[in-house]
Amino acid sequence: MRLSHVCRIQFLGFGLVVLMAIGFTIQILGIHFPKRRSVPNGREWIAEKPEGRPQVANTSNMIYSGKAATFLMSHQISPLRLMTVEPQPSYRTCRPRRHIMFLKTHKTAGSTILNLLHRYGERNGLFFALPYKYQFNYPSSFHSYRVKGYNASSRPHYDIMCHHMRFNYPEVRKVMPPDSFYFTILRDPATMAESSFSYYRVVSSAFKKAPNFKAFISHPSHYYRQGERSNHYARNPLWFDLGFNSDAPFTETYANAGIRAVEDTFNLVLLAEHFDESMILLKEELCWNLDDVVTFKMNSRETSRTLNREDIERLRAWSALDWYLYSHFNRTFWNKVEHFGRAKMDNEVRKLKERRQFLAKLCIEGSEPVGAEQIKEEAIKPFQFGQEKILGWPVRNDLPPEVRMRCVRMVTPELQYKDILDVHQFPVRASNGSVLLATPARSIGR
Repeated sequence: MRLSHVCRIQFLGFGLVVLMAIGFTIQILGIHFPKRRSVPNGREWIAEKPEGRPQVANTSNMIYSGKAATFLMSHQISPLRLMTVEPQPSYRTCRPRRHIMFLKTHKTAGSTILNLLHRYGERNGLFFALPYKYQFNYPSSFHSYRVKGYNASSRPHYDIMCHHMRFNYPEVRKVMPPDSFYFTILRDPATMAESSFSYYRVVSSAFKKAPNFKAFISHPSHYYRQGERSNHYARNPLWFDLGFNSDAPFTETYANAGIRAVEDTFNLVLLAEHFDESMILLKEELCWNLDDVVTFKMNSRETSRTLNREDIERLRAWSALDWYLYSHFNRTFWNKVEHFGRAKMDNEVRKLKERRQFLAKLCIEGSEPVGAEQIKEEAIKPFQFGQEKILGWPVRNDLPPEVRMRCVRMVTPELQYKDILDVHQFPVRASNGSVLLATPARSIGR
């Protein structure tokens, strides 16, 4: 009896020593046993403090296994790096802007900017002024009653407005807060015309009449008639989107009056040809972080035509109001770059490109855009419209769920993303109170 009792004590003592040794080894090696977690929602790429400043998300309870773990290890990628965004520089005293109005002009990389605004707004719980379909009754002039949920008597609060419209400042002011930041983006009317001809030939009367783009360049007035269907795409489309008369004869007096109106309304005018520099200026103006303006190019075409010098001059002369507008804001853009500092801008652009390349390698299968037919997920398949193939981005399947969710958001086209925001803001409820997914109004219509 006594012997068995002594043996039991010795056995327990030995077991305790073994357990202590195991625990000590785990502590030395830094092995972590994650707690059971809820279903991931993809929001851990970036966490927000209550006051809205970004911080490193808590990755201590993230689980990586199977293909995800293999991928991270093979690429020597730390989960911490996936979830970390550029911290706010210590010299900044500004607060991130949350009230934003972006005038999305046509064929100017506006869809790419729309994606970053969608992501920022969704991540920060901001409320979008959404159209009932996908545009604010374009090409008609914008009116506040075109905003879903807007009521003139109750004046609901909106944070971001960014979908296609023909700008009408008095009506926009009814919807957006007084401290809203207004910005837009322009493009050289020559290359813009080449893109527009390819994309809008199926709807524009002037483009449809021309046997080919070369014929249109040679004699645009032969095919163009004021007031005919969708001809606002064929001449001075930027001027039209800004709310001005695109068929008005060019005079410097009239053009300068329009430019003054734009300068009085918009805090920043970007250039599509210098997109990376534009993103850095936007980041600084909005007091955002680098990851907030990292994007993949949306709605890019598989092919495009090269214009010679004569073609460029003809197209600029045809859209003289747009060319005058672009030339002016090209000068103001580079004045802003000079004020920011050329060396500083070069460094910021380098960091932006490096981050984009890293995320492309991480997120994208093959790291390059592909044709829509190669993308199996309907949620990220680009809408095909016009003559040219529109490319999209296939997201890797071997990623942790949280990371893949963020990657998917980075490549979600504007139509699908608008549907997501619509469901968030205006959920459809069944009779039992459960939330149903709204049926997307899939069209390019108003």
